Amino acid sequence: MTIKKLFFSIAIACCILTGCKENKEVKKEKVSLAISGMTCEIGCAKTIQSKLSKKEGVLDAKVIFTDSTANIAFDANTTSKKDLISYINGIAGGDLYKASESTVK
Repeated sequence: MTIKKLFFSIAIACCILTGCKENKEVKKEKVSLAISGMTCEIGCAKTIQSKLSKKEGVLDAKVIFTDSTANIAFDANTTSKKDLISYINGIAGGDLYKASESTVK
């Protein structure tokens, strides 16, 4: 009986220790990036927006083809402006798009 109690206690302790995660506060930042090389809304802008939305740390991404811009909200604890620019520049093998920080916000 005591072995069962000991095993049960250890199992509960393991569940508590592995289940508790550190709650990191999101450090939300926004950036507007100019993107050159986009030739269409569906193939280029939507592809970039879709890939950005799946990137770790990106909270929201909106790529506007007519303005050649991307407005991105991100968690600064996870990614940075420099990482986002490099990520966009690397889409499609790194030959099509060139991102840079826009002065217009």
